[in-house]
Amino acid sequence: MTSVLVDTGFLVSLFRPSDRLRAQARECLLANRHPLLTAAPVIVETGFFLDAAGKCSLLEWAQRGALAVAEVPVSAYTEIGTTIRKYADRNIGFADAALVWLANHTGMRDILTVDEADFSVYRLKGGKRFALLKWFD
Repeated sequence: MTSVLVDTGFLVSLFRPSDRLRAQARECLLANRHPLLTAAPVIVETGFFLDAAGKCSLLEWAQRGALAVAEVPVSAYTEIGTTIRKYADRNIGFADAALVWLANHTGMRDILTVDEADFSVYRLKGGKRFALLKWFD
């Protein structure tokens, strides 16, 4: 079964009680039948937007296996740096560049993100696009 990549915005919506997209993120999660995968820098970035309880809930959720987290090896930094330079005009962050790297190395293209403007521009190997999964209005 193919995994779905998860970006920061989706995770923030799940773990920040005041988030306007929280109900829709939860509905999406309940309807989803695919394993979820993200890159470790996404966990770090998500934590920036959460309070202590939200951070702990996210970490416990991932530890229970609800979300697989791929570590980014130092050997990937050159490729990630190339992506950051390529999209410097969009001010791409390390977490987004790590997701591009992860997609290229897993072949996965489906992604849950609120950042549709950027992920519709980012290109994968062979000029492929991310498949932006609709989960919010």
